[in-house]
Amino acid sequence: MNEKLGSFLKNIKPADDAAMAEASRYLETLAKPPGSLGKLEEAACRFAGITGKLHNHTEKKRIIVLCADNGVTAHGVSSAPVSVTAAQAVNMTKNLTGMSSMAHAFGQEVQVVDVGIATDYKCDKILNRNIRKGTGDILREPAMTEQEVYDAILTGISLAQMASMDAVNLIGVGEMGIGNTTTSSAVLGALTGMNAEEVTGRGGGLTDKAFEIKKNVIDRALAFHKLREDQSDVIKILSCVGGLDIAAMCGVYIGAAFYRIPAVIDGFISIVAALGAVRLCPAVRDFLFPSHLSEEKGYLIAAKALDLEPWLALDMRLGEGSGCVIAFCVIEAACAMINGMGSFATNGIDDGYLEDIRKSVN
Repeated sequence: MNEKLGSFLKNIKPADDAAMAEASRYLETLAKPPGSLGKLEEAACRFAGITGKLHNHTEKKRIIVLCADNGVTAHGVSSAPVSVTAAQAVNMTKNLTGMSSMAHAFGQEVQVVDVGIATDYKCDKILNRNIRKGTGDILREPAMTEQEVYDAILTGISLAQMASMDAVNLIGVGEMGIGNTTTSSAVLGALTGMNAEEVTGRGGGLTDKAFEIKKNVIDRALAFHKLREDQSDVIKILSCVGGLDIAAMCGVYIGAAFYRIPAVIDGFISIVAALGAVRLCPAVRDFLFPSHLSEEKGYLIAAKALDLEPWLALDMRLGEGSGCVIAFCVIEAACAMINGMGSFATNGIDDGYLEDIRKSVN
């Protein structure tokens, strides 16, 4: 284990149970039937557990988008050319992609970060943290060295530190990288011991023939790197079949936990990175919020492994951080509720009629 990363991991403290309990008790005093705001109440309690405060705010929200290319695209596993990664990264800075157009409408900040784009581009609004220009071909060599995995994870942690210094209240974790549903499926297969048929979806859209090629490539890569033998070595798995975007996203989650900022998971790639982060440090799980149920096949496998239930079912599979945009609004509603809602006492209501209901709930 890299010494610097190890220092971060061992200093991550779990959620504050006392703060969560205080929030739960406070919610019982508000003028509503017990538990009637469901997931919003859960979100408010979990937010309190992260910050240690009962009343939290969401004025500053940032979606961090990690962009990188993948050598596995040489095998026809994606319908889009590699050049799309750089093009869409640039378009994000102009609010022209699906995620960034929605984020702009809601006043949410988008931070686009190059951790491994392979092609040239001109855009000074992209934060350049390029570790290498795309990964290796996972059928012939490791995607990257273990040192490059550490560099990517530490880059992600530094982005969370930057968010903390900028007083960001909520972090969303997105990505852009042609071929990254292939690498994510391979990583998920390695982390769970499952085969490609079980964890692989069609990504950005594939013909039946290309889909079969994609699954074949994943199974061959897992066999080539002998990843069926050990599901616990996250660094090795990322090095062999991962992507710089996935590794950096792992780092953002770890950094969010270290700096105690709630982090919202987007879709399939985002949740696979979250699973990797939690395997490295189980306490990171306390800082993760779900967003939507991705249409990608492996999403629910990773969600089950994390014991996280998605809030929304919108038939989405875009990625980019698009689910974070909507989940931010859900968390914002949760905070507005606990911060502004009146109690039975302040609203002049005798809550004695709820005594039996409270007993049955508790």
